[in-house]
Amino acid sequence: MKTSDEDLARAAAGGDAEAFATLLQRHYDRVFRLAFRLTGRADQAEDLTQDICAALPAKIIGFRAQAKFTTWLYRVVVNAAEDARRRQASHSRAAAGWGDVEQMRRAEATEAAEAVDWLQRAMRSLPPELQDTLALTLEDGMTHAEAAAVLGVSEGTVSWRMSDIRKRLRAQRQEELAQ
Repeated sequence: MKTSDEDLARAAAGGDAEAFATLLQRHYDRVFRLAFRLTGRADQAEDLTQDICAALPAKIIGFRAQAKFTTWLYRVVVNAAEDARRRQASHSRAAAGWGDVEQMRRAEATEAAEAVDWLQRAMRSLPPELQDTLALTLEDGMTHAEAAAVLGVSEGTVSWRMSDIRKRLRAQRQEELAQ
């Protein structure tokens, strides 16, 4: 019989290294996929996933089994991505203060030119809360209710965000086709 994620998480929180290893084995790929959707770049997703895995032993102590383990884990990933965005924004502001604006502009232009997948580009152009919502709803067919639990918002908010995302992506696509 397969031990539930919640039981493994409780055991891992109590110091059971084998339970922790089993959880990582089960969910590493999911964490990476969500990190990739949130960052849009494989190298950033790999770094973010590694950072999450390194911090998880300390964080898992806070798991209270009030929600599914995957819901809690997705929240950890979303929080880590938001923290990374804030750090990147701080670094960008600091670099701009030192005259590195042109280098940043070139790096961004190169990154945009390398983007092949239209949806990934379009997703990165959305506000962070919409990116998070879209990434979660694309994750393993997650329902609006499950995404709402991860994001800490109502199911109606997730549905509204998805409607807003569809409108924005449709408008962006039409604008690109008109050019």
